Amino acid sequence: MKIKDGFILRKVGGQNVVVAVGERSRNFNGIIRLNETGTFLWDILAGGSDEDGLTAALLEEYDVDERSARNDVCAFVDKLRGADLLE
Repeated sequence: MKIKDGFILRKVGGQNVVVAVGERSRNFNGIIRLNETGTFLWDILAGGSDEDGLTAALLEEYDVDERSARNDVCAFVDKLRGADLLE
């Protein structure tokens, strides 16, 4: 899976936000704020990954158990899917 074209991550006022650009901005009017972990996962998804790859990356980068990492990844991916940001 991968982030759809037309969505970018920017730092605005000290917060990381996802915004739509170009044609995508016609159908997506909001912004999505990401915390540090969400930003980390976003960057990995920008290059393409699956849920197992995201979970492995979290386990390598953060001090977290596998169950928590997998739950966090599933929740993150579900939110992005719900906002129609994933291919």
